[in-house]
Amino acid sequence: MAEIPSSQDYLPFGEYRTWYRITGSLNSPRLPLVVAHGGPGCTHDYVDSFKGIAELDGRAVIHYDQLGNGHSTRLPDKGPDFWTPALFLDELDALLRHLGIADRYAFLGQSWGGMLGAEHAVRRPEGLKALVIANSPANMHTWVAEANRLRADLPQDVQDRLLRHEQAGTITDPDYIAASQIFYDRHVCRVTPWPPEVARTFAAMDEDNTVYRHMNGPTEFHVIGTMKDWTIEDRLHLIEAPTLLISGAHDEATPLVVKPYVDQVPGCEWVLFEQSSHMPHVEEKELCLRTVSGFLSRHD
Repeated sequence: MAEIPSSQDYLPFGEYRTWYRITGSLNSPRLPLVVAHGGPGCTHDYVDSFKGIAELDGRAVIHYDQLGNGHSTRLPDKGPDFWTPALFLDELDALLRHLGIADRYAFLGQSWGGMLGAEHAVRRPEGLKALVIANSPANMHTWVAEANRLRADLPQDVQDRLLRHEQAGTITDPDYIAASQIFYDRHVCRVTPWPPEVARTFAAMDEDNTVYRHMNGPTEFHVIGTMKDWTIEDRLHLIEAPTLLISGAHDEATPLVVKPYVDQVPGCEWVLFEQSSHMPHVEEKELCLRTVSGFLSRHD
């Protein structure tokens, strides 16, 4: 089988630059797929497996590191006012223009990336022909409530350790991190040990958590950043692009968290991966990639 071409470059974005990689050829007649990572503040590494769709159906798959993350310009001195959904929407528009695909493309956003995708889609961009929202909240209040409900099911000693460090303000303590990991192993990625690409993303966030800290907060269940009151529930009916929602049966994005997309996005299809938590693209990789490829192929 011929090797799938892959190239990477930087997009000028204002005075900064955004790293991107294309797997496959933009000359393919199939819709090019732009993949946006979560966080806010992750890197493309943990969603790297989606490049396998290029091999499945011949479309170009574009990954990028959002500003402040990964290979893109890091801005550790920028405060919370800088890191906004509007910034990342502008960056996405710049990427689409730079690649010459703004008139015809598909978008897949995972977790925060899906929130970004929904914000993009409610603006009804003409070129958006298919949308995949993967493991994403529609309302941060619901997300936090559900994360804390799941946290209450953790062993009591783990809950006690989490609470003790949160009250003492010692959330960088190795004991707090170890206790948090028990939640992550249940509801974020159930493959243990974490695959290298997942571990790379979390190592990068440990090294520079600027975006995550300002927009989210210290952990998945302690959201005190600028996104804490974010919701798109009341705007979801504006989405016109065909939409696929995916989530996992053990996902921190519980059925209640993703339900607004199902209920309010016209014609939204929902696939629940029974053996997965927050990363079906890692936990049930082949099935997930085939599911997304099948959906996109119906809209090429």
